[in-house]
Amino acid sequence: MPELRYDPIRWRWTIISPERGLRPKDFQKKKEEIPPVDNCPFCEGNEDRTPKEVFSIRKEGTHRDKPGWRVRVVPNKFPALRIEGELIRRGVGLFDHVSGIGAHEVIIETPKHELQLQDMDPENVKEVLFAFKERYIDLTKDIRFRYILIFKNYGKDAGASLYHSHSQLIATPIIPLAVVAELEAAKEHYKRKERCIFCDLIHQELSLGERIVYKTEKFVVWCPYASSFPFETWVFPLRHSHEFVKMDNEEISDLSIVLRDILFRIKILLNDPPYNFVIHTSPIARPRPGRPHFWETIHLDYHFHIEIIPRITHIAGFEWGSGFYINPIPPEEAARYLREVI
Repeated sequence: MPELRYDPIRWRWTIISPERGLRPKDFQKKKEEIPPVDNCPFCEGNEDRTPKEVFSIRKEGTHRDKPGWRVRVVPNKFPALRIEGELIRRGVGLFDHVSGIGAHEVIIETPKHELQLQDMDPENVKEVLFAFKERYIDLTKDIRFRYILIFKNYGKDAGASLYHSHSQLIATPIIPLAVVAELEAAKEHYKRKERCIFCDLIHQELSLGERIVYKTEKFVVWCPYASSFPFETWVFPLRHSHEFVKMDNEEISDLSIVLRDILFRIKILLNDPPYNFVIHTSPIARPRPGRPHFWETIHLDYHFHIEIIPRITHIAGFEWGSGFYINPIPPEEAARYLREVI
């Protein structure tokens, strides 16, 4: 029997429609072929084909914009937003206009063309996470930016234009609406109960257990109750923390194992599908004109997390017109399948 499930964090409904009796193999698609290495600008030795690097983790004795790097961060050659210019806000009749100021960077995760994040050694993944943290900290110094989103598109159906393993970072002068919904839900919950809604959710999911994929000393992974997509998974730190960059070295090490593990489980279960992941962290908490108390409780009510979405179904007219999502596999079954992957 179909169900409508409400997500109190994202303020949206999902229709769980399991009547087709689908199994993981029903979502599997033909794997993408690895394109030739010859024309890849992200490969080691092709550093002159990208903009100058802004950060890198390198072998000792190697030089900037030369071979010898392990992780390399460069500005996007075709940025969605540009870092140069003045931030201007104005009204256009009933509309709002903000100049296209921001930062758009590419984190090249490995010099090896064929190696993907889900196949890397946890030490390599840890270096990628460290690069995320360093670039995030640096960009928060720019007073024009209000939010920094770190995300990964893997595969053409997930929006990746290049095969070589990479993720991206975009800093924006406004806070994305998807994040605003989470912030407002968290703030309202804390006002009523003086507790973090995410911490309450972690406690509840661990108590029930049916949607948990697995848990480590520092993190927990589960398929959310109102999953919008098949095999959607969330990764949460067990320690309350509103900001991704507040992780200590032990947590980064644990997250490198967790992230690689869940991506590998998805790869095995669904035949290496395209996917997106996003890191939802708190906005840059600097004082806002006219709203001096806006961030007063954010360190108490918000909880950073990672959302992973395999791109194995498509949004169609009903989803677009209603804002509802249709998920053909219950998250309880998705979690069970993911737990069973060896």
